[in-house]
Amino acid sequence: MTHILLIEDDAGTAHEITLELAANGYAVTHQVRLEDGFVAALDDGVDLLIVDRQLPDGEGLDLIARLRADGRRTPALVLSALGSLDDRVRGLRAGGDDYLPKPFALVELIARVEALLRRPNETRDTRLIVGPLDLDLLAGTATRSGRALDLLPRELKLLDYLVRRPDRIVTRSMLLRDVWGYTFEPNSNVVDVHMGRLRRKVDGESEPQLIRNVRGQGYVFDVPV
Repeated sequence: MTHILLIEDDAGTAHEITLELAANGYAVTHQVRLEDGFVAALDDGVDLLIVDRQLPDGEGLDLIARLRADGRRTPALVLSALGSLDDRVRGLRAGGDDYLPKPFALVELIARVEALLRRPNETRDTRLIVGPLDLDLLAGTATRSGRALDLLPRELKLLDYLVRRPDRIVTRSMLLRDVWGYTFEPNSNVVDVHMGRLRRKVDGESEPQLIRNVRGQGYVFDVPV
């Protein structure tokens, strides 16, 4: 049975979410405090995190960032009454995979949970070395020819996704579905913005291009010869 860890301090909201998840066949563990939630999230049996931002002992995004720094890649859905664009962007940059502002309909929560859990189960090697690139996913680091790449968690996830699909066109829809967990295409250039920043960090001015933009289609990771 799929195991979901819910970290939410509002008793009423937690009760409603737990009942809805259970009705849809999920096992749920509920924690109220950030530190208790962090310890529970280290369990390898947890398949998905649902994390409220405003917890009694801290910021839920800090919990997610700590997990990502620890090499934990468990999908995370952020819940918050803070629903501005800046708040959503901050949530995604902290390592969240999706962001659902409060109040929300339980049917939408379930749809987003299902989308995150549909991400492909790939072989999760924690160290990838391809040509000049060296990705250490447990440490959350990447280098090119010994040069450290200062990647945000989302950028590391994008690079991981590309490296595992060498010489193949990866479309924006694929990235939105498998990296962001969206089942729809938002009316924004979020993929292009992140990919542009990633390419500038990976491909230096005097270095052979590893990530190539295929106009109108997507991106390709070119395996070095």
